[in-house]
Amino acid sequence: MPCPELPRTTSGEVLMVCAYYEHGEPSWGGLLTPGGGTALVPDDSPVRLCPVADPGWDHLRGGNVPALIPGGGPAAPVAVLVDIAAVYGGEPLLVDLAAIPGRGVRVAKERLGEILAALFDGALVFDDLIRDTDLRGTYRGSAGRRAFPVPTTQPQRDFPALPATEGALLVRTWFEDDDGWRALLDELGGTDEEGWVGADVDPDDIDEDRYPLTALVVDDPAYEGLPPGGVPALVPSEEHTVLVALADAGTFAGADRPLAAVDLHDTPGNLAVLPWHVAGSMVCNLEIANMDFHDFVLAEGVRPWWEGP
Repeated sequence: MPCPELPRTTSGEVLMVCAYYEHGEPSWGGLLTPGGGTALVPDDSPVRLCPVADPGWDHLRGGNVPALIPGGGPAAPVAVLVDIAAVYGGEPLLVDLAAIPGRGVRVAKERLGEILAALFDGALVFDDLIRDTDLRGTYRGSAGRRAFPVPTTQPQRDFPALPATEGALLVRTWFEDDDGWRALLDELGGTDEEGWVGADVDPDDIDEDRYPLTALVVDDPAYEGLPPGGVPALVPSEEHTVLVALADAGTFAGADRPLAAVDLHDTPGNLAVLPWHVAGSMVCNLEIANMDFHDFVLAEGVRPWWEGP
């Protein structure tokens, strides 16, 4: 069933969307006052938070928010998503609606009003938030500096929606090295008739140190130059896609063919650059909730855990 459309906003209003429900009732994680209002934005702020709830938005992902904005575009450059992470001790998710719609940044709730005001008066733009996120995708968080910054280059054209799947996608975004692309697919075990890598792997042949990647391959020039931040809005909402891995220019320049894995859930658009032979382990651990996306994001100056001691 399609998600219901979000309500319209007027100048100075920012939607705060509940995306987690228990027994059909919205869960706000203490972000609302007893009277149903919010104390996250001061009374004298030019910005007004508008809490909205509908069970149809249960488990709504940040990347799918822009598609629910009524025709004519948003009056605000961002929306605030209160998802399961925000309810259970985390930070609300700030979703970009203007520059690269669908990407997100976690923001400490005590700083939310300040940051929203700065976005409205032009003191900050969403790219500033992206450039100053930690490994978890939190603006000025304490989880450490990332080894690979998340690109903020805005796409120069529109991209088509990605295929719907409950698994993972491997999307080629650089088309200058056909031999390198074929070599990468060979290393991943080759594709089957339906375009999947790793789908026919015998469990008895699996090397736990190089867990195979099972992913639907997307080899289409329509996605040339697709940036990580643009991915979440292209993933259809009807399937719970685990991960999108990009084979970009860096993939074909690196000796270990690193893939650019894009977060779709915790912090949409967050980036983890990792060798091709680690991507399968990442997908498997995300599927069974054994690890989080940020566990695979490299910290500056820190040896990757998958390289061993």
